[in-house]
Amino acid sequence: MNDIYTSIKNFISYRFNLHEDSEEQAETVESIKKNVEFRGANLWTLIFAIFVACIGLNVNSTAVIIGAMLISPLMGPIMGIGLGIGTNDFELVKKGLRNLTIATIISIIASSLYFTLTPLHEAQSELLARTSPSLWDVFIAALGGLAGIVAATRKEKSNVIPGVAIATALMPPLCTAGFGIATGNLYFFLGAIYLYFINSVFICVATFLIVRYLKFHKKDFGDKAYEKKVSRYILMIVLITAAPSVYLAYRIVDKSIFENNAAKFVHQELNYKDTQVISKSFKYNRKGSEIDLLLLGKELSAGQLDSLNNQLKGYQLKGTKLIIRQGLNAKNEIDLSQIKASILEDVFKSNAETAVKPNTGSAALDLPLPDLRSELKVLYPDLKAYSISNTVFNRTDSNRADTMTMVVATFAKPVPAADQNRLRLWLKNRVKADSLKLIIQ
Repeated sequence: MNDIYTSIKNFISYRFNLHEDSEEQAETVESIKKNVEFRGANLWTLIFAIFVACIGLNVNSTAVIIGAMLISPLMGPIMGIGLGIGTNDFELVKKGLRNLTIATIISIIASSLYFTLTPLHEAQSELLARTSPSLWDVFIAALGGLAGIVAATRKEKSNVIPGVAIATALMPPLCTAGFGIATGNLYFFLGAIYLYFINSVFICVATFLIVRYLKFHKKDFGDKAYEKKVSRYILMIVLITAAPSVYLAYRIVDKSIFENNAAKFVHQELNYKDTQVISKSFKYNRKGSEIDLLLLGKELSAGQLDSLNNQLKGYQLKGTKLIIRQGLNAKNEIDLSQIKASILEDVFKSNAETAVKPNTGSAALDLPLPDLRSELKVLYPDLKAYSISNTVFNRTDSNRADTMTMVVATFAKPVPAADQNRLRLWLKNRVKADSLKLIIQ
């Protein structure tokens, strides 16, 4: 048993050893300190990155936003704060906090200026995604921060730092906060600032943990009680930062479950032959959610409506209010575009079902066959002419009739048997024929 324990311990030590290939502590500390201060080129780079991110959020371009995150130098002061706490270097902590505050204020001012001047004021999906932080953002920030500081302590630098910059996304929340100020939307501003705070705190905490794990040299505290007080403050900040995100994560999961159950209910229970669901809206609320449906066609009876309300319990929708508008109640709500979209959806669905039906029976004779001239000319340059048709073969030994697609092809020179078989299989698949006969001339 001891041998097994020793083997497992040696395996873990060998595979997960962070001390191996680590850079000299002095070099790592100097490298992080160098990126803490925001002045000159660092500050201009930050401003340019802010404007790039604002444009990306404004036009809903993920690629542009990613580019801005790669340009952004915001990781520097955050990792500096974590390093300072981990090594008891409170001068570095103060310097990091001062520069991070300056960078944050300048970023918000720049983004507010952009969104005040831009003619595009609609909140796109990329921007809205930064207004509702959750527990997953905590995990992303913590894990990204761990990856970032581990990479920063290696002798050979890799592409981890740019990846961390993309994953933790410090820049977009600041731009979203600026959008909230420019449009007077306090909800956007608070949600975005909270996401930025989550990312900053947990990158800092991750840096602190790895610095302590690697046993970086710490400055001696004259007062040990003060050192313990600082540690308690760090723990309190982490808990206060994470607590609201847990609640928000619960709300997101609960809303997702409600919407899935509501969609399943509508799909399975409102499947009437003469009644069509024109539009549906699911409104989530912890005090009482709603399913709002607009129907077109034959009106549902009072008994059918009662039955639908009773079925809600079976879909974990107890307490959900079912609102059904039909007949005269729906007259003023019906949008012509909704009706067109619903009709087109049915038409495309019908066409798709027809397309996959095999060519059997007399009805298959009426199915149109595609023009294959351009394709065959490329695939078989020696093909001079061809004909294709659906034909009925009447069996003499029974009363059964089979439908078959027949292709007659004329080539300039003899075609090998393998090529003939390849052509037959291609044609059968191309015209979606259940059976196909190829005649080569």
